[in-house]
Amino acid sequence: MKKPPTASSPRRILVRGVNWLGDAVMTTPALQRLRAALPDAHITLLTHQKLADLWQHHPSLDAIITFAPSEGLRSVARRLRAGDYHSALVLPNSPRSALEVWLAGIPQRIGYHRRWRNWLLTRIVVPRPDQGRMPKRSVSEVNRLIRASAGSPQPATRSSPASPLHQIHEYLHLATALGANPEPLPPRLEISAAETAQAEAALLSDWRNEAGGSAPGQPCRLLGLNPGAEYGPAKRWPADRFAAVARAVSQQLGNCRWLAFGSASEWRICDEIAQRAGGGVLNLAGKTSLRQLMALLKLCRVVVTNDTGPMHVAAALGIPVVVPFGSTSPELTGPGLPGDSRHRLLKSAAPCSPCFRRTCPIDFRCMTSISAERVIEAVLQAL
Repeated sequence: MKKPPTASSPRRILVRGVNWLGDAVMTTPALQRLRAALPDAHITLLTHQKLADLWQHHPSLDAIITFAPSEGLRSVARRLRAGDYHSALVLPNSPRSALEVWLAGIPQRIGYHRRWRNWLLTRIVVPRPDQGRMPKRSVSEVNRLIRASAGSPQPATRSSPASPLHQIHEYLHLATALGANPEPLPPRLEISAAETAQAEAALLSDWRNEAGGSAPGQPCRLLGLNPGAEYGPAKRWPADRFAAVARAVSQQLGNCRWLAFGSASEWRICDEIAQRAGGGVLNLAGKTSLRQLMALLKLCRVVVTNDTGPMHVAAALGIPVVVPFGSTSPELTGPGLPGDSRHRLLKSAAPCSPCFRRTCPIDFRCMTSISAERVIEAVLQAL
């Protein structure tokens, strides 16, 4: 049997992290509260290898363990067993994440109540009744709401909690099982000035020179665009509108440059935006590591982005974001701490929004109803 921690042997806690970038950022308030509650504990995060760089220098953590998508359960558990952990806080709701810590023999295993895995946990946490999750709308429900709104001056909407809880509360509530304070904090990430300078020198210096630099006495503003969304096309505001925003803001402000971020698969959409914007946009899709992405987002004065991982990263680095929301809900997964006045979250008036679907089954009216002019105004306000 594992011995309890002593003064000479601090409590060793494993946190099983979530696997998506945006969700990972939303867990940082829980990690901060956990560190505050257990300042002497040794806290290790188990995370997917694609997210390892996100956690560099994070003050809430003492160590990071990564796993590859192809790594088997027993291999992960064997490495965890060597860590001699006293407790495991399982943030994902999957059976696999609970099975990992069970196979590792960690004595205290804490996670949310979910089918197929409760027997693997020693402490089952029941979700708060006001936890604001909304199910995906069916195609028939979307069509019914559209038909109902066509004959009514008031849009038909889904009945929902008056104040749905943001997803950061889900992780905070789980951390209270280890004594953490449930009061929310802004999500937090760390990037050093040296990393920012290195990323700027590696990726922007030649482009800045080719673009003509900045006017004498006027520092060039860097602004960001993030037109992709890994979850699916229903989250993606149209590319031509991103381009219209870049073009109009550049004309009004002058002396600014845009950085277009995305994965390698989003290179084409970023290239389209750069072409349509008529210059002043650097396509960085597929060219940055996660750490470089963080550094370059930190350089931006504002980022126009869909509801996706880099949106959360920018906000956690203190950068204002402007976000068109159509298929998803800013109340549930908005950037930063809910109510942060630095950000501009633009909601659709479509009666079927939010539907939480990956693809739109009708005419994409939630996103096309958010005009470029509305986003341009929001960018200028944020600046």
